[in-house]
Amino acid sequence: MSEIKRIAITPGEPAGIGPDLVLTLAQHKHQAQIIALADPVLLAERADLLGLSIKMIEVDLSAPPKIAESGELYVMPHHLKVPVTAGQLDKLNSRYVLETLQTALEGCLSHEFDAVVTAPVHKGIINDAGAAFTGHTEFFADGAGVKKVVMMLATESLKVALATTHLPLREVADAINRDELSQVIEIINQSMRQHFGLVNPRIAVCGLNPHAGEDGHLGREEVDIIQPVIDAYIKAGYAVSGAWPADTIFNQDKLLNYDVVLAMFHDQGLPVLKHHGFGKAVNVTLGLPFIRTSVDHGTALDLAASGQANPSSLYAALSMAIAMANTH
Repeated sequence: MSEIKRIAITPGEPAGIGPDLVLTLAQHKHQAQIIALADPVLLAERADLLGLSIKMIEVDLSAPPKIAESGELYVMPHHLKVPVTAGQLDKLNSRYVLETLQTALEGCLSHEFDAVVTAPVHKGIINDAGAAFTGHTEFFADGAGVKKVVMMLATESLKVALATTHLPLREVADAINRDELSQVIEIINQSMRQHFGLVNPRIAVCGLNPHAGEDGHLGREEVDIIQPVIDAYIKAGYAVSGAWPADTIFNQDKLLNYDVVLAMFHDQGLPVLKHHGFGKAVNVTLGLPFIRTSVDHGTALDLAASGQANPSSLYAALSMAIAMANTH
């Protein structure tokens, strides 16, 4: 490794398991400088509840980055608006959550951070506080001035990107058009090359309809939209193929031939991915001008401060962020 990378971590909703996971992660040494954007008092109180020993070091970004030892955690202090009780949401702390995300955004755009890893937030409580917040992805995209990003979930052996994300099913077909699908393929191709070191990423594109439409007998989206886009990229030299029936492309033998599967909608691709590796999967936002990874789960308020929260997804998100930063 030529240089030590700086990775920001936002612990997310302070009443949830995010602080627990960050403290658990800090019990081990990592091959980057990990910086928690959080309230040191919150972390100290949660460490006491969990019975974890932690030494917090206020980070100095003007100094060369250093790797923390096991049991140490670099912190960039942000202060809660009101004290936190584990498992109990308080909308007064929503501004604190947004402030940590804003610092992460600005630090990534200024290249002070080489990547950001996000623990889960509670969208509802942020909205209850009067903030128009739809999620991390939209927050970072808007802040970076990016119009189009792509959601991808990844395990060690399977990557699934989405052409559409959180839409009602009856709206999905109308959201798929040639321009949008082309943008998605461009973003996937560029991101796989830039951050994963693939010279010509192999992208398997799913059809929308059962059996990929059966030549138009089960829907025209493949004939009129999806296949023409695929054919244009094949002609341009991209390693794109399809349109594949979604009920066969996820066969393990077929997946050996591809680097990423592009599903047309959320529940076409993600049930397979999460069955394959829930708790160890990473949510990656492609198309941002910086690296952002996240966990594949929610705030789990009922597990906060219990010591039962599984850190596997945060470990995987951190590991992928470090690998992507070192490939970049």
